[in-house]
Amino acid sequence: MKKNGRLILEDGREFPGHFFGSEGDFFGEVCFNTSLTGYQEILSDPSYTGQIVTLTVPHVGNTGVNKFDFESDKYHPSAFIVRELSSRVSNFRSMEDLDSALKKAGIGALTGVSTRELTLHIRDKGVKQGLVTSSSEPIESLVEKIKQHPRLGDEDQVVKVTCDTSYKWNEGLNPEEFAYPNPFEDVKSTFKVAVMDYGVKHNILRMLHAAGCELTVFPALTKSDEILSGNFDGVFLSNGPGDPSRSTYGVQLVKDLLGKLPMFGICLGHQIIGLALGGETFKLKFGHRGGNHPVKDLTTNCVEITSQNHGYALKSDNLSEGTEVTHINLNDNTVEGLKNSKCSVFSVQYHPESCPGPHDSSGLFQDFIAAMSKKMKEES
Repeated sequence: MKKNGRLILEDGREFPGHFFGSEGDFFGEVCFNTSLTGYQEILSDPSYTGQIVTLTVPHVGNTGVNKFDFESDKYHPSAFIVRELSSRVSNFRSMEDLDSALKKAGIGALTGVSTRELTLHIRDKGVKQGLVTSSSEPIESLVEKIKQHPRLGDEDQVVKVTCDTSYKWNEGLNPEEFAYPNPFEDVKSTFKVAVMDYGVKHNILRMLHAAGCELTVFPALTKSDEILSGNFDGVFLSNGPGDPSRSTYGVQLVKDLLGKLPMFGICLGHQIIGLALGGETFKLKFGHRGGNHPVKDLTTNCVEITSQNHGYALKSDNLSEGTEVTHINLNDNTVEGLKNSKCSVFSVQYHPESCPGPHDSSGLFQDFIAAMSKKMKEES
């Protein structure tokens, strides 16, 4: 018998369910993801640090978990909410069931929750702080505990997930392990790239490596002097969790490197670049999280279906001269991409590395290669 549990929101709403994974009290910001597949990649994405992740797909866990689909070395959400946990695991790659994996990771999860009702509530009222608990305390008492708990934006989340020391990354795409072919199979050139780890996903590193990059991954607090002394051809700024305005060290790094090295940013990296170029960020009502978000490339008028995971967005006001918005979200017209050709920097809010999600945008990694190649030719 599964133990009864419940999700309590800060506005007093209660969503009952049954525990799987670990049991206990788990605080976090409640969000929802609309992806139909990829729960292991979602759970292991560092950008979900401090959040209680709800999946809108009703049936979860039927493919188990495996060693190939990790996007980091552990699971990151505070807790996990699903409508129905599969009682059977059936997939040739599966090595463990989801319940056991979350128990080992110490992550609490609820099944049997009305995720449609929860998603509609968040979409209508906005993101809420929440608590997954087995406590029988009155709602009023639990709501007070939620309000006293630190909010996601109150702390710098990046320092919780970044690496402790720099390291080399040498793993590329393996067609036997991944469900799509290597899009960079004919790439021959090699570029030295410094990766700023704000919570970098493994498939970003795999894609960069496959695109012809020799990667050194650096902790988030690394100074620009260390990057400039490393004889790098370019700098990549990764995804990551939390409020981008708290990553002041990243903003200063970009300011120090503008015009000196080509830079490419994804998600939090995009927001940090935008802040360094004079923009501002703001918190979205309920964020963009899923694998089906339409984004328009304003330079080509093409529309891509993209994978997204962010709770903040960038305002286009006050961007520095020469900076242009290159992509917009067709659902709400928020900024999805930037470029400053003079400084050789560009960024996107969405995730071209997918995992999970579509592969429409993988060519952006080749654009980064082209930017570094152009810079080298100009200096030779």
